[in-house]
Amino acid sequence: MTTPATRAEALHLTGERTVPGIAEENYWFRRHEAAYAALLPHCADAMVLEAGCGEGYGASLLATTARRVLALDYDIPTTEHVARRYPEVAVARANLAFLPIRDGAVDVVANFQVIEHLWDQAGFLAECRRVLSPNGKLLVTTPNRLTFTPDSDTPLNPFHTRELAPSELAGLLTDAGFAVESLHGLHHGQAVRALDERYGGSIIDAQLDVVMGKLPGQAEWPEALLADVAAIEATGFDIHGEDLDASLDLIAVAVRR
Repeated sequence: MTTPATRAEALHLTGERTVPGIAEENYWFRRHEAAYAALLPHCADAMVLEAGCGEGYGASLLATTARRVLALDYDIPTTEHVARRYPEVAVARANLAFLPIRDGAVDVVANFQVIEHLWDQAGFLAECRRVLSPNGKLLVTTPNRLTFTPDSDTPLNPFHTRELAPSELAGLLTDAGFAVESLHGLHHGQAVRALDERYGGSIIDAQLDVVMGKLPGQAEWPEALLADVAAIEATGFDIHGEDLDASLDLIAVAVRR
């Protein structure tokens, strides 16, 4: 698993992406890390493109099994950070609307917690299909709209353009020329469910109550809550295909047709 950065080494926290090494962010970091770990076998000995790498911890994890990882991000400070901190990863700045990769050049495209940030999701998926080799795989994780922003088609997260329900993600992938090999959901496992019970039914809501209306890194956290959040591990989340509508994140594996 990824070794968390110290706060001094961490990429500046903006609220748009999660980063390791920050106790207040650990719930989200471990939730995302769990998805990377689950999809790692699909990257074994593969040429992997991570389209939207963020802080780079995920690309580094993929690099433990992939033949090579090229990580792309649009933000210059982010790509500079990835180049410094994760030398095992090749990194470049790029707009995901036009992937700077030749046709059929990669075995796997990884897109973790990114598609919900894009304005032209169908166009992005067409680019993913173009750069993938025949039968290449697209790995996508994204928040489940039904639980992330319930009862609304408009994202509350200011960095999200369009969130997807399970059927919407499957339809988008199929329309883009992919066969959906699997569509699973991420749920709280036993350890995190215990925290849900401890904090009135939702450890997520307990955190949101602290940070809403505050600038990133400026909220004052109750000591007990911060300790509980900081202790969460990636193993505290379950990933399976049951009860998709109730899942927190969607995790799709799609094959280029």
